[in-house]
Amino acid sequence: MSMNENAVSIFALGGMNEIGKNMYAIECANEIILIDCGNKFPDESLLGIDLIIPDISYLLENKNKVKALIVTHGHEDHIGGIPYLLKKLNVPIYATRFTLGLIELKLKEHKLLSESELVEIDSQSSLQFQDISVKFFKVTHSIPDCLGIVFETPEGKIVHTGDFKFDLTPARNEYSDIHTMAEIGKEGVLLLLSESTNAERRGLTPSEQAVGEHVVEAFMKADRKVIVSTFASNVSRVQQVVDACIKTNRKLALLGRSMVNVIEVAMERGYLQVPEGMMIDQNEINELPPEKVTILCTGSQGEPMAALARLSTGNFRGVDVLPDDTVIFAAGPIPGNERNVTSIVNNFFTIGANVIYGSGTTSGMHVSGHGYQEDLKLMLTLMKPKYFIPIHGEYRMLHHHRLLAESVGVESGHTFIMNNGDVVDINDSIARQTRKIPAGNTFVDGLGVGDVGDMVLRDRKQLSEDGMLVIVVTLSKTEKKLLSSPDVISRGFVYVKDSEQLQKDLNRLIAKTVNELLEENKYQWNVMKQTLKKSVGQFLFTQIKRKPMILPIIIEA
Repeated sequence: MSMNENAVSIFALGGMNEIGKNMYAIECANEIILIDCGNKFPDESLLGIDLIIPDISYLLENKNKVKALIVTHGHEDHIGGIPYLLKKLNVPIYATRFTLGLIELKLKEHKLLSESELVEIDSQSSLQFQDISVKFFKVTHSIPDCLGIVFETPEGKIVHTGDFKFDLTPARNEYSDIHTMAEIGKEGVLLLLSESTNAERRGLTPSEQAVGEHVVEAFMKADRKVIVSTFASNVSRVQQVVDACIKTNRKLALLGRSMVNVIEVAMERGYLQVPEGMMIDQNEINELPPEKVTILCTGSQGEPMAALARLSTGNFRGVDVLPDDTVIFAAGPIPGNERNVTSIVNNFFTIGANVIYGSGTTSGMHVSGHGYQEDLKLMLTLMKPKYFIPIHGEYRMLHHHRLLAESVGVESGHTFIMNNGDVVDINDSIARQTRKIPAGNTFVDGLGVGDVGDMVLRDRKQLSEDGMLVIVVTLSKTEKKLLSSPDVISRGFVYVKDSEQLQKDLNRLIAKTVNELLEENKYQWNVMKQTLKKSVGQFLFTQIKRKPMILPIIIEA
């Protein structure tokens, strides 16, 4: 297919067929506009990895085309990768006031703030690039200041919804701009990209207002301290906790660095109203009667080093959870975190605390910030797109979203379910998905970015499962023979003192293998190492059905 000079391409470097590390792009002629740059957290298989961020190799190959990064909102899966992007590609960042505050925290931590260009926008802003102009509309989510984006391209309007739900009684009166959405749809939308997180859940997303009522009710019933854990970024939930403290005459202490940092940003920028004198330092918690104290902390997803996990095991210095304290999980567990959350819940029950936990529908303490099926259908109905790309979800969610789109009038065959790196090209107002660009995961491990690959992870996995066996062989430099019995060092494989017979058998095998190689005049170290690894590996698997990492070390003396 030959492309005209006005052709437009849409692709994702993250957020397709996965939850997290969202990063999308629109390319037209000589410019690329990026949407969001998030991270996601590793599962148990990625041993030692701290973060996963998008692979930006395609952007680096086309760095002169990349004109801007537009951020829809301030959640980690939309802003967490920004510092790593800016270290390689310093582009202007456009975001709302609250979102910029959260981005600034990250850039300060990475010592990038002074050299970064941050531009504040709102729902009334408009941006003009060479071939693309950009406008915005307000959406409701579980964090303040969220935007949907309208790209006016030579081929037609392309709309990215951001994360959204339709809440008719939202916290902080942050209503979705439904009238603007309807106007955009009336003008004609060529392509819609819309989030799919809750595409499997029927009905409409419950309102935030209901959560506030349940929080106050729980505070009224509590006889002692109340410990609440939620996402630090959920400012509306934090405000509900503050309001409940006002009604029950309690002081509020914050635990957890991210909670302190985000609430400082929210208060400084006017998104959170806390009465003067309500906040107390954690050192003051034990000085007040327990019925006068509320603790707001991080760790609702079961993170082992977060404040909530440490409170549940009695390892938070100076703060104890005691019998009859009330613990509220004001956030639902993200899929994959259930086991860790359950462990913390059990710890609190063991202490004797009253624990309010579970999904939002059962506990009343949480509602999703992502639209259910009726929300998604309403967005599709308002926008009336010719083409549709479901984003921000695993494959089953994207599939269900496609079915919803077809149920409200999107023509069959006009929906593209994509993977990261797939490209939809729009040429003469016809969209086709025919090619791919490089895309994948970049692993962050400590200060290393991208230096841990599949080989290293494979070695870590083997070490974690079967341990390591180090074989030290000392040879005579002149006589080419063993100078002493081989040394076998076990780490995470077997406890040597309990395996003396295995140790003796290994020593005999190693000595026999080395002597046979020397008799055959095979002195090359690489040959000797490979032969030792093979013979020892086969022996161990035959004897005890384990496959440790075998590391031969040959010393000449």
